[in-house]
Amino acid sequence: MKPVDMNAADMNAEYLGIPGLSLMENAGRVIAEEVRGVTSRGRVAVFCGPGGNGGDGFVAARHLLNMGFDVDVYLLAHPSRIRSGDALQNLRVLEAMQPHPGGFNIIMINDSSEIPEVDADVIVDAILGTGVHGRIREPYRSAIKVINRADSFRVSVDVPSGLNPADGTVEDVAVSADLTVTFHRMKDGLREADPAVTGEVVVADIGIPGAAEVFLGPGDLLRLPSRDPGSHKGENGRVLVVGGSRYYSGAPALAGLSALRIGADLVTVACPTRAAAALRSTSPDLIVRELEGDHISLGAVDEIMELAEASDSVLMGCGAGTDPETGEAFLKIIGKLEGTGKPLVLDADALKLVHASDVAGYRELVVTPHMGEFRKFFSLKSEIYGDMNERITAFQSVSSRIRGTVLLKGRTDIILQEGRVRLNRTGCPAMTVGGTGDCLAGVTVGLMAMGLSPFDSAALASFINGSAGEIAADRYGDGLKASDILEFIPRAMKIESYGL
Repeated sequence: MKPVDMNAADMNAEYLGIPGLSLMENAGRVIAEEVRGVTSRGRVAVFCGPGGNGGDGFVAARHLLNMGFDVDVYLLAHPSRIRSGDALQNLRVLEAMQPHPGGFNIIMINDSSEIPEVDADVIVDAILGTGVHGRIREPYRSAIKVINRADSFRVSVDVPSGLNPADGTVEDVAVSADLTVTFHRMKDGLREADPAVTGEVVVADIGIPGAAEVFLGPGDLLRLPSRDPGSHKGENGRVLVVGGSRYYSGAPALAGLSALRIGADLVTVACPTRAAAALRSTSPDLIVRELEGDHISLGAVDEIMELAEASDSVLMGCGAGTDPETGEAFLKIIGKLEGTGKPLVLDADALKLVHASDVAGYRELVVTPHMGEFRKFFSLKSEIYGDMNERITAFQSVSSRIRGTVLLKGRTDIILQEGRVRLNRTGCPAMTVGGTGDCLAGVTVGLMAMGLSPFDSAALASFINGSAGEIAADRYGDGLKASDILEFIPRAMKIESYGL
C-alpha cells in the first residue's frame, strides 16, 4: 500500500462517518498492547512528533499508564505546532491527567540540545510516520539518534521515523526498530526496507472499513498533483479535444472548459468548420483548430495527429456525430496514438463508432460509457442483472476484454481496470441534463494530461464532477445546466469543502 492510499483511506473512513478520534484511539491502543507483549512492567519512553503519528503516541501513553507502566512522553514540538486536531485533543487529555499517581512525565523539547539520553525498557517511536521526504529536520534528527543509542526495545508507529514509506529507502537517518506496528495494510516501503530498520512488522486493524478503499471520497483528492510554483505555460498539461460536427458544437466546448477548470494549462479543440465558429464564440480560453468539412474526415487525420503529438492527452468523441467516415478516421488515429502510448479518452459518439476489440491492448485509455454505450462498445446482446455485487462481478468480467479503464456512468459510477474497482456515489438527479457527461470526459482528460494514471484520472473525475454537480444543484436546483458545473469544479477539488 502506498502512503497516499493509506492517507486517502484514513480520510475516506472519516467521510463515511468514522471519527478520526476513533481511529487514533484504536491505533494507540494497539501500540500499547504490542508493548505489553514485549514486557509487562517497566518504563516506556514515547517520542511524539506534531502530526497524527504523534497523536497515536499520546493515546498509547495513556493506555500504557492504565496498564501500570511508568511513562515519559517526549514532545518534540510546541503544542501550538501540532497539526492534527485529534492529536492535540489527546495531548490535552494527557496534560489533564497530571499529576498522576504513577511515574508519568511530559517533557517538552524546544531544542535538540534538550533531548536527554534515555533509560527505558521500551521506546515508542511516534515521531514522523509516513510524512518523510529528504533530510530530517531538528529536533527529530537528534531524537532518532538518541533512540538508536538507547539500550531499549524500540517500537515504531506505522513506519520507523526516517524511512521512506514509498520505497523503503533511508535518505538521512532512521529509527532502527525491533518492532514496527503498521496500520490497516502493509506499506510498500516496509516490504522493501532493510529488516535492520523495520524489525518485525505487524499489521494491525484499527477499524478502517474496506469501503473506504472502494467508495471514492475526499481522501482521494490527495492524489491530485501539486502545481510547481516555477512552472511555465503548458507544463501543467496540454489537452487536445477532437469532436464537434455540423449539429453539435457545445459538447467539445464543455469538455475543453472542464479540462481547463481541473487545472490543465492549454486546451485545443479540433473540430469541423461547421462547429468552429460557434466554438470560438463560446470561450476565448479555448484554442480552436478548424478541420475542413462538416464532420471529422479521413483527410483530417494527419492534422489531428500533428496536434496530438504536441498534447499530453487526447479526448475524442464529444459531439462528433456518427458519420461512418468519422469512425474510420477515429480508428486510424487510435492506431497511431496507441503506438506512442498517448493517454486517450473515448466518450460519447466515439463509443458508437469504436468497439472494444479495436482498443483491446490500449493501456493508457479511458472509456466513459453509460449503460447503453457499454453494451454497444462491448457488443453485449443482453442486459446485466442481479444485485450490485453480482453486477460489479459481471462488469469486471466484461471490462477485462480491454487493458484500459472503464468509467461506467450511472446512479453509482463504476470504475474498472484489470481487476481493480472503485465506486462513486456523488452526483444528483439534476445532472441528467445534457452535457454533464462531456464535463466528466473533460475532467478525465485534464487529469491525464497532468500526469495521473488512467484509473486514478477516471475515478477522481467521477468524484469531482459529481460533487461539482451537487454544489451547482444546491444553487440552481432543477434548472441546472451542464455549464453551471464548470463554476464549481475548483471548489469540488478542495478537501475542506467536505468538512474534513
